[in-house]
Amino acid sequence: MTSTHPRSRSGSPSQPPEKKPRLEAADSAVRIQDAPADHQAPPSTGTPTAPAKQPKKHKNKKTARRAPEPYSHDDILLREVIALLGQHYADAAKDQKLDWDAPFEQSQELELTVSCISPSTGNSLSIASANDRRWVIVTPLSLPGERIRVRVYRHSQLHSHADLLEVIEPNPEWRDMSLVQCKYFGKCAGCQYQMLSYEKQLDLKRQTVVEAYKNYSNIPSDLIPPIGDTIGSPLQYGYRTKLTPHFQRPPFSFQKAQKRGDAPAVEGKPEWLKIGFHVVGTRQVMDIEECPIATPVINKGLVPVRQNVIDNITKYKNGATLLLRDSLRPGSSGDTDFPATTSIAAEDGEHVCVTDQKATVRERVGDMLFEYTAGTFFQNNNSALVPLTTYARDAIFPPDASFSAEKPTHLVDAYCGSGLFSIMLAPHFTRVAGIELSAESIRAAERNAALNALPASQISFMAGDAANIFDTVQDFPRARTALVIDPPRKGTDERFIDQMLAFGAGTVVYVSCNVHTQARDVGMILRKSEERAKEGVGKKYVLESLRGLDLFPQTAHVEAIAVLRLV
Repeated sequence: MTSTHPRSRSGSPSQPPEKKPRLEAADSAVRIQDAPADHQAPPSTGTPTAPAKQPKKHKNKKTARRAPEPYSHDDILLREVIALLGQHYADAAKDQKLDWDAPFEQSQELELTVSCISPSTGNSLSIASANDRRWVIVTPLSLPGERIRVRVYRHSQLHSHADLLEVIEPNPEWRDMSLVQCKYFGKCAGCQYQMLSYEKQLDLKRQTVVEAYKNYSNIPSDLIPPIGDTIGSPLQYGYRTKLTPHFQRPPFSFQKAQKRGDAPAVEGKPEWLKIGFHVVGTRQVMDIEECPIATPVINKGLVPVRQNVIDNITKYKNGATLLLRDSLRPGSSGDTDFPATTSIAAEDGEHVCVTDQKATVRERVGDMLFEYTAGTFFQNNNSALVPLTTYARDAIFPPDASFSAEKPTHLVDAYCGSGLFSIMLAPHFTRVAGIELSAESIRAAERNAALNALPASQISFMAGDAANIFDTVQDFPRARTALVIDPPRKGTDERFIDQMLAFGAGTVVYVSCNVHTQARDVGMILRKSEERAKEGVGKKYVLESLRGLDLFPQTAHVEAIAVLRLV
């Protein structure tokens, strides 16, 4: 069985890209000996046994060798690479200044056996050895144990990135190509896991949470509770309520010809115009006419949206990102106050596809209605929002708990956005307070509270820094207050954590789209709260439960939910 996953640089969707000629031309793939799993010797600085000509480096070394931003994808990947090679080996390579000198050429083809899959990125990691050195090759869309043929295209610290040209020997226990529902899978960068069973996807996402807390939290292993199974999404396809395809500007040659007045007439869709998403491992855009993970109305809307770009492409001086958002139809919920919009690209039952960044979008989550501006943030998988908010509710009010006077009665919602957690959980609390930096989101949250008949005496919102919310809720009873934290990918900060600890909410539910920054923050909360407890200025938090939730099936992304209690 062979699986070919060509990169966008290839002109053909069914054949691997043509191999670029090298100075010491070779007609076949270079077979690289896989490094033994227990090989821990440091790299050799002696004379190489086989000459390997290195390509000229044209990039500025200071730029090329800059340390990755902490908690970024590159930083996470580098840690996984070091874990695979072994810290001792990585340190030795750095000491000998070999950690940036790849033993392979760009465009060199290798045959490898995949060592493991990176749960944080969905890419595979393989160890190759050449000239008595070990190096990690990062490749998309390949699975542990598979024998693969790849082509190296970019070098980094202790690893290189490569295109997957062929799966020579697949992993039959994992790979099932009959599960794939997108004709662009393997070329489009959007999905990584369509060839895996959903059970395997959820297992990999659980492993992402495990590895993140192991590598980024600095929490002793005995203080981390057993990590539960990942909560699945009710929909695995047709779930995404927002799509942002893009296209690049017309070629300079065409624009220059336009200025001269001798540009060729454009009839239909020109060959150079691609409207869709990035190709795996590149910034090149590829055509996508339909996306199986998007909701039906968005796929309907994609047709006229693409056609509008084609019809007007000569008017664009730059590329653009398009917006398609799934919304309830104006008036479909019996509310005549819901503003209509002219930016509707398609209709499907009570749903419409909205394309104007400033238009109003409406969603129903359980029994609640939410409105927000199309260009602002709102979770993109409506089917998973009830499981998400229900889990948060059950974490605050465990079904088997025997509450006495300490049953939570108040809720603080930091980073509240348009009020998802505040409004969904409001029926269970006497008072709710939310805060958000975006004044526009606060206006939406206030509108949503009114839309769901929640009185201002019960729920209130304030625009400002999340850390300042604790100044506004000093009258909340600490032990009976629950705190929900749902920050952006960068996580929260030490200032917020210090004020949070000073306030001392009895229960904290930390929801995160970046489990690595969440692990860092939770570790800081536990350490600082223990220090405060030892000083006699407060109680300490314990990490009661930790679990992932799948907001984006078929991808490597996982949402993480950590529950902390004050004891």
